[in-house]
Amino acid sequence: MGLRPNLLTRRTAGVASTTLALLLSTAAVGVVPAASAFSAAPGEVCVEPADVHSDARIKPGGGAKHEPNELTLAETREREADLAAALRERARFRAGAGATTMAASVTIPVVVHVIQENSTRAGGNIPDSMINSQISVLNQSFSGATGGASTAFSFQLQKINRVTNPSWYPIVQGSSAERSMKTSLRTGGKNTLNIYLGELSDSLLGWATFPTRKLNSMDGVVVLSESLPGGTATNYNQGDTGTHEVGHWLNLYHTFQGGCSGSGDSVSDTAAEASPASGCPIGRDTCTAPGVDPITNFMDYSYDSCMYQFTAGQASRMLTAWNAYRAA
Repeated sequence: MGLRPNLLTRRTAGVASTTLALLLSTAAVGVVPAASAFSAAPGEVCVEPADVHSDARIKPGGGAKHEPNELTLAETREREADLAAALRERARFRAGAGATTMAASVTIPVVVHVIQENSTRAGGNIPDSMINSQISVLNQSFSGATGGASTAFSFQLQKINRVTNPSWYPIVQGSSAERSMKTSLRTGGKNTLNIYLGELSDSLLGWATFPTRKLNSMDGVVVLSESLPGGTATNYNQGDTGTHEVGHWLNLYHTFQGGCSGSGDSVSDTAAEASPASGCPIGRDTCTAPGVDPITNFMDYSYDSCMYQFTAGQASRMLTAWNAYRAA
């Protein structure tokens, strides 16, 4: 289709594309923040806004019981204020330690937890090759090799941890079982990306947490295992759910955050977008502000075959948040 100049380079798993037109949920549309931001990583339920998950990418034909990215104006303002406070805190710390430079290139260690019901593929036992392909997709996507802006981030797989536990399968968002799973399995510091793979509840393709100043055991990314390269999730099996969720983990918001009003996703070089895109609607333009909808951006809801880029503004935002929250 002429959209992705390096698509074949990145898609090393030999995945065939399809044209089945199935819709994503758009239940979260309508939040209009003054300064776009999502809540932090999940904390104690009903105690702090940090309990809200960042994302609700939904499988074709599905609908979640709860829209995890439905946020109030107060929550978005609080998240942006926290980022500003974290930056001030880190600046004071670095000044006191005599350090003046901040990370400009980051290699993120990755630990992948494969949650299985049993030893069959249908029970969640995906091959290592799919996981290795997902890491390759992350590296190519974040390096700009697929056609977008180059970011500061690369990813290095440290470990694949396979766990057979029917009580954690499927992974149910917001459940006590999810908390038990992550509390038991999460490893590393704030700079370590923990990815949890398995069948997911409520037709979700994935969800993620945003960075916080204090490490939370819930920190990490949850991804439908069959959305990895070579998986069976039609239209969403080239690894871009993983890319999308890691974008949230690095503090990016959806391109359609806030709709056509306010600060949108708090990134100046992504055009305003009224609602999530479905499929690959080239030329879609849902806001009167300049620019067509950023349907090819990894932070939209388009088909994987349509997504290929982060922007320079998103790259800058991710690095700023890394130095505020996750840098050693």
